[in-house]
Amino acid sequence: MKKMAISTFVPLLAVGLYLAGRHLYFKPKFINGAVAPAISATTANGASFELDDLRGHFVLVDFWGSWCGPCRMENRNLVRLYEKYGQASFSEGGRFDIVSIGVEEKESAWRQAMVKDGLTWPYQIVDLTGSLRFFDSPIARSYGVKALPTSFLLNQKGEIIGVNLTFEELDRLLSRHQLSLN
Repeated sequence: MKKMAISTFVPLLAVGLYLAGRHLYFKPKFINGAVAPAISATTANGASFELDDLRGHFVLVDFWGSWCGPCRMENRNLVRLYEKYGQASFSEGGRFDIVSIGVEEKESAWRQAMVKDGLTWPYQIVDLTGSLRFFDSPIARSYGVKALPTSFLLNQKGEIIGVNLTFEELDRLLSRHQLSLN
């Protein structure tokens, strides 16, 4: 009886510790209300980019990869969001922008995926890494990215107001702040 209890308890304890460790590892580095880290980079078209220049706008900072199946599927939803809200006006002012950050080993794969997925917004940035396993690229590291896709919705003050929101949650939040077209 005692042997059976131990043989049941030890695997349950191991699974519990694994799940707790996994939760802590993947827990977002930033929470709602935190000011988003600065991003200074060059966009796909060669323009200088500073995240601070988008203050006053809703901004979705989206980390993805050309090699990441779930990211590529999520890109379809981002295209839909941008088509719906890219030209919209919001009650607190500003517009909606997406900053897509490709975590990649090779820039060429990122550029091909960007075209294939129809990512047309101007803020496309590649964040080159030496290892896709550890997300050691500079921007991903500053945001504490541990898995892809990962996204952060920023308000007009540059504060994080949502982490890894679904398409439906983003749509609902943006529509609530959009000015009426009547």
